Amino acid sequence: MAHVTREHLDRLLEQGLLADDHAPLARRLDDLATGYESGDVSRAAILVLAAEEWRQAGQPARALECFQRAVEDGGEVSVDPRAGIADTLFELDRPAEAHEMIAAIRAEGEATPATCLNIAETLTAYGELRAAHEWATEGALASPDGTGERTALLRARYRIRVDLGLPEDELDALIS
Repeated sequence: MAHVTREHLDRLLEQGLLADDHAPLARRLDDLATGYESGDVSRAAILVLAAEEWRQAGQPARALECFQRAVEDGGEVSVDPRAGIADTLFELDRPAEAHEMIAAIRAEGEATPATCLNIAETLTAYGELRAAHEWATEGALASPDGTGERTALLRARYRIRVDLGLPEDELDALIS
């Protein structure tokens, strides 16, 4: 069993990124989550990182499994792992299931701005611009003024609006 510090996790991520080989890093993160006892970072957050690395390694099925374990764990994460599940389901050409997952997040009505941004980016990547616009708008309205997250949401929303051919509005004017 392991106590995971932010410093330990940062070192692990740095080593993996320097090696530019995602599968070994994903495996190490997965193993770290399995042996997790306590730490500065939740097991769910480690599982989300592992899932993202599995996706980068071209193994979306393994990523999906890690995202699902993160949901089951229920630990603190910055982005709802179900957003990652939805993105991975799109990647696996399972759009109906991806839409169900997004609908479940929407139904709860408590998506964080970071989750809204993630979903907006996913929907944009798969050509669903109107739905992406809704998520980006929701996230921008929920984000505190002056945060990097709000800026990212406003910029994503603006790009989506341009792609949709929509005129600028009052939220677009907030982009600095």
